[in-house]
Amino acid sequence: MKQQLYFIKDMEQPKKLGFVDIFRLIDDGFKQQTAGKSLVGKKIGVLAGSRGIANYKEIIKRVVGLLQAAGAEVVVLPAMGSHGGATAEGQKAVLAEYGVTEEYLGVPIVSGMEVEQVGDVNGQPVYADRNAVALDGVVPVNRIKAHTDFHGTHESGVVKMLTIGIGKQVQAEAVHRHGSKGLKDLIPQVTAAVLKRVPLIAAVAILENKFDETAHVEVLGADNLFSRDAELLVESKNLLPRIPFEHLDVLVIQEIGKNISGVGIDPNVSKRMRIEDVAAESGAPKRIVALDLTEGSGGNGIGMGIADVITERLYNKVDFNITYINTITSGFLERGFVPVKMPDDQRAISVALRTCGRPVDWESARIVVIKNTISLSKMYISPALIKEVPPEYVVEEMAVTQVFTSNGELTLPW
Repeated sequence: MKQQLYFIKDMEQPKKLGFVDIFRLIDDGFKQQTAGKSLVGKKIGVLAGSRGIANYKEIIKRVVGLLQAAGAEVVVLPAMGSHGGATAEGQKAVLAEYGVTEEYLGVPIVSGMEVEQVGDVNGQPVYADRNAVALDGVVPVNRIKAHTDFHGTHESGVVKMLTIGIGKQVQAEAVHRHGSKGLKDLIPQVTAAVLKRVPLIAAVAILENKFDETAHVEVLGADNLFSRDAELLVESKNLLPRIPFEHLDVLVIQEIGKNISGVGIDPNVSKRMRIEDVAAESGAPKRIVALDLTEGSGGNGIGMGIADVITERLYNKVDFNITYINTITSGFLERGFVPVKMPDDQRAISVALRTCGRPVDWESARIVVIKNTISLSKMYISPALIKEVPPEYVVEEMAVTQVFTSNGELTLPW
């Protein structure tokens, strides 16, 4: 069977901010949110998460510097629920992977998994990191974007960080036990309860464009935390990267991983949540193939269950202890299921094509190959999709005809 793919590239230039503008927005926002408040001698914790956020270490360092200049004693606290294998050392290691280290920041990173109950919501205990409770206030720093488990007024962002992130594995597991609807309803209520015991100094909200570049930074305060987190979520969804084709027969993802998405494969891109009571979006791919697991995932294979077919290479990189801790904590076991496993890329894709629900060959099949679910500016498409390429994309005239190596590995330059 003749195999060929066309390389396409998104040439649109969305808004992005350089460091001068990023730092100006942070400086001005802090000045506004801390006006009339003395931070001299206060012990303040900067909350850092486990996502790969553009310019994250530089933003956190700027926040640390502003707090120190105001006379505060600053520490950084990992606020990432059960990530990092649900261990203090693991969570500190996750931050180190993003360059967020004590050496770079010049302040201690205080990582611990112990929590303290700080309230309750309708009988549901509310927890917070014991280290955070001992402080005079916190500054969460996080990106706002669509969540991978549910859709609601508040999804991923600074409000959620003050529920799931700061509450460590205990609270992450407790909230996730209520399922998607529970996440949507409980997060703002739990955050409100947390803030009664853990004062908010300010919150730094980050938006990224579809190329994962910083598009906007805004410093929120206690008076507008919930309203702006919700409004910025709407803005962020308009900036999301997209696959510009629907009803694919096969979506091939070269790498998945926790450092790419909270569930390895971003459902907002794949259009498949793989949660028992949540249907796939209209236009979702019939089959999804995942070929490899990133080194940055630390063996966390959560989300492999979103795929239908994986390779032995991916399977062999999965640390099932870490994966199961994260999957069980989330409550969505389906995402940790092991899909059909094939020896190489070519046979994995072949299985997906043979089971996509209609008789196709390479020429007629609707196939898209992406590097991962955050790198969508470049992709490869099958001939059947050429006529549907949007005007903002350019298409290389010459098709790639050597798609696989003799060992069955996909060989596509990015």
